Amino acid sequence: MPRPLGLPFDPIARAGELWGEHFGPADAMRAATSIMRAHQLLLSRLDGILKPHRLTFARYEALVLLRFSRRGELPLSIIGERLMVHPTSVTNIVDRLATQGLVERRPNPRDGRGVLAALTPAGRALVERATADLMADGFGLKAYDDAQLRDLFDLLRTLRVEAGDF
Repeated sequence: MPRPLGLPFDPIARAGELWGEHFGPADAMRAATSIMRAHQLLLSRLDGILKPHRLTFARYEALVLLRFSRRGELPLSIIGERLMVHPTSVTNIVDRLATQGLVERRPNPRDGRGVLAALTPAGRALVERATADLMADGFGLKAYDDAQLRDLFDLLRTLRVEAGDF
């Protein structure tokens, strides 16, 4: 099926013109709205790449985090902290990965009440295949060259620093 061509104009640019007429300077509104739309587009694209692996981007991120850990396992609290998500979301993500046989839930020997998520061999193999697919697509950002990607990272990092992300 051919891809729809979309609107014959940039709706965010048009909104910026109207914003300027009614409220004043539009640069911040246009940038914020563009970031939000880019987020929608990227999440849709990345989830589409991960769908054949039966993963969402959120579950993929958890697998990668476990893959990067020294022992292939982490407490759920650390997963939530590193992925910057609510504890309920971490539980949901880990439960779904466990149902798929990609992680195992284990008692945390260092914390009697805590739970570890441990990457299984199937999870390790799947994260490798999914990562190869995402990298082949440039994580949905092939329209940018390496210098632009670094600039984009730096620009968005400033926003994250100001928000207290780290």
